Amino acid sequence: MTSRVRSVTFDTHNPYELAGFWLQVLNAPRPDDDHPGDPYAAVVTDSVTLLFEQNNDEKAAKNRVHLDLEPDIPRDEEVERLIALGATIATDHRNPDGTGWVVMHDPEANEFCVLRSAAERAATS
Repeated sequence: MTSRVRSVTFDTHNPYELAGFWLQVLNAPRPDDDHPGDPYAAVVTDSVTLLFEQNNDEKAAKNRVHLDLEPDIPRDEEVERLIALGATIATDHRNPDGTGWVVMHDPEANEFCVLRSAAERAATS
């Protein structure tokens, strides 16, 4: 017997709004049954489902689990795109030689990392 991961769940003050940010990040359509004020909202992609669940507790510490994003455009362009969507840079681990990653926060301060694209990794291997 085995289990599979059905979704990665985030506690959030506003499920609909935070899901909207991640829908743009992952270029996914909003499910028809997600509406403002609902206690849950989802982002469904071919590889993962992110579930956003209403919880009014304040975030108290760094996430113990986070997402690593591999963009299909250069990492630095993706970082700028995500900033325009409402993300912020938490810690910048980019190196002068083009390696490294960027730790970012979504609009509710959940950490995630932006890695180099596959093309960037291939060019420096």
